[in-house]
Amino acid sequence: MNTTYLKYELLRLFRNKRAFFFSLAFPLALYLLIAAPNRNEAVDLGAFSLKFSVYYMVSMAGYGAMIAAISGGGRIAAERATGWNRQLRITPLTAGTYFRTKVLTSYVMAACSIALLYAAGLSCGVQLESISRWLGMTGLLLVGVLPFVALGIAVGHLLTPDSIGPVVGGGAALFGLLGGQWFPLPETGVMRQIGELVPSFWLTQASRVGIGGGGWPLKGWLVFAVWSVALTLLASWAYRRDTGRA
Repeated sequence: MNTTYLKYELLRLFRNKRAFFFSLAFPLALYLLIAAPNRNEAVDLGAFSLKFSVYYMVSMAGYGAMIAAISGGGRIAAERATGWNRQLRITPLTAGTYFRTKVLTSYVMAACSIALLYAAGLSCGVQLESISRWLGMTGLLLVGVLPFVALGIAVGHLLTPDSIGPVVGGGAALFGLLGGQWFPLPETGVMRQIGELVPSFWLTQASRVGIGGGGWPLKGWLVFAVWSVALTLLASWAYRRDTGRA
């Protein structure tokens, strides 16, 4: 039953071309439209400068992974609207299997978004110092999207298909702004202090591993852990609430 449900979910994921496209297209299109014409421009990062195509690729990798992870909520909301979730509840499928499958499909989307942005970066001449930079950045990005996977599952069980689009889009934009994914945050000040308390900031720092960043300090892991636990509890509560109303 576990394997069958997972296989079916993955087939549905890739066959839903509209949802698949819109979950991945925006960060990719943004990168190609902005980075490609400015690929040879330099970005001053204080201690060193960097080609714009490289800097923007790592920034969009984090942003794209975040959007792709949250987008799982849209699929859940659509399933609830058609009564599919109610049908699943009368099968032997357990809640644990359901959640694990939703987490995995969200991770598949996040990985696809990262891979597409890497491919776009390579097409614009992006080169990192070593393969370890690519692997380190990718690994920490995939860890860092966990709170957003949980957030997507939570809002999918709380909102309707009509309302989830603006909420997901607006929420991703707000997280991107606070996390320094749109533009670098100042080194000091209120914006920096707020940014360091949201998971998107540490997702941005994860992407900086590709250009020489050192990963997360203890504070980053603590913020990540708190948000992950809190949003996982919210997703569990939303699922139980949705089940109770069925």
